[in-house]
Amino acid sequence: MRTLLLGIDSGTQSTKVLVVEATTGKVLATAAESYDLLPGLPPGAKEQHPHTWRDATAKAVKAALKQAKAKSPEVKAIGVSGQQHGFVPLDQKGEVIRPAKLWCDTATAAECDEMMARLGGLKKTISALGNAVLPGFTASKILWLKKHEPKNFTRLATVLLPHDYLNFWLTGEKVMEYGDASGTALLDVRRRRWSEAALQAVAADLAGKLPPLIASDRPAGRLQRSTAEALGLATDVVVSAGGGDNMMGAIGTGNTRAGIVTASFGTSGTIYACADQPVVDPRGEIAAFCDSTNHWLPLLCTMNVTVATEMVRRDFGWDFKQFDAAVAKTPAGADGLLLLPYLEGERTPNVPDGTGVYLGVTPRTFDAGCFARATMEGVTLGMNYGLRRLADLGVQATQIRATGGGANSKVWRQIMADVFNAEVVTLKVSEGAAYGAALQALWCWRRERGEDVSISEITDQFVKLDSAATAQPNPTNVEVYRALQALQNEASRALRGVFAQHRALVTR
Repeated sequence: MRTLLLGIDSGTQSTKVLVVEATTGKVLATAAESYDLLPGLPPGAKEQHPHTWRDATAKAVKAALKQAKAKSPEVKAIGVSGQQHGFVPLDQKGEVIRPAKLWCDTATAAECDEMMARLGGLKKTISALGNAVLPGFTASKILWLKKHEPKNFTRLATVLLPHDYLNFWLTGEKVMEYGDASGTALLDVRRRRWSEAALQAVAADLAGKLPPLIASDRPAGRLQRSTAEALGLATDVVVSAGGGDNMMGAIGTGNTRAGIVTASFGTSGTIYACADQPVVDPRGEIAAFCDSTNHWLPLLCTMNVTVATEMVRRDFGWDFKQFDAAVAKTPAGADGLLLLPYLEGERTPNVPDGTGVYLGVTPRTFDAGCFARATMEGVTLGMNYGLRRLADLGVQATQIRATGGGANSKVWRQIMADVFNAEVVTLKVSEGAAYGAALQALWCWRRERGEDVSISEITDQFVKLDSAATAQPNPTNVEVYRALQALQNEASRALRGVFAQHRALVTR
């Protein structure tokens, strides 16, 4: 009889499920269910109902199990990856009070400022938490509920994150692990405990609304009967602690020891590394997260990556092959056209009022190929801003493990290598977060059985590089992008006041 694992990745656009064989690490089946954001919300607001994730997970799990021809006794463990920072408010009965405000919701900038003022400003906030309080994080969303929906806030009994909510549905247990918890702006990441000062800055009774914290190698629980019956599985299935999508992506790309850097090119972009000690940025631009292997995960996040390239691709009516061809025919630097890619605000650097700006529009660059290449370059330069900040903090990248939709493009991988000035490789299993969730589930299951196994041993065995898709930096292009990076950084700083004025004008 086979030993099977389920890796679940619940994201902003879809939920993906992998069925993985535990002895070989082979992916036997994949399934996915797509969904959208709630429509008609005010500018900056981004929300989804947690039942959407639950229902999509159930459908995708059953589809993947059917594809793998899996029998119930074969499935031993489940791991869940979820979009970070989303605020899932539950009442005393464990029912969802209102839709979740997501990581990409930028409507809480005022609450962030209020929290940091109560904590004594940026420097004291970082001293207390290891992080600044940014609009993407969870804490300001809780304060937003208190200020804008006081009736809902009075019903609030439990604060969960998206992957915690799915674990709750699977097991009936309300817990939170250190990696995802470190993205709430409520956790002191150096000490791995809730910050009393941050809790008080939101609400005097918030501590009682937070679930217990557990380590990454501990189970969240086992399948509760109602969910087991709905999925056609047994109640002895172990559900691991799980984690945020970036934490699970680190596991799925083998980023479980110092020296490896992962870059995810999806709707948003993230770059992160494994560290044995907390990496705290005194400027607050790099997130000092914990990871989901009981280490730390210094991370930068940009909100605008494939959201920008997809906008341009669709506008020109191209398929992916045509888009890549147009980029490949255009020289590095797009003949001087540069994108500042803050389409709906930005997180790193922190520009919540930002918009997209094309700099260098001339008769020569008013060309589809230039706009396509400038967009691909602009979002990559935006990520490189954070990578350079990581280097300033001592995290050096000689190899980038690229994941996400952007990593599927050969021309984009070359742009990554040239912008980052580092080797870029991809993975045999491209669904890094879902695969990481499955590998964490394997780690937890084996430790529950009494094995003294490390997560690095597991990832060393199962995570394989796709050597045929490696890109090396081109020295000539590296110099072009070094100059463009400086220009993008300068334009970003110069336009921040303009962005705020524009936001005030269009939201009157």
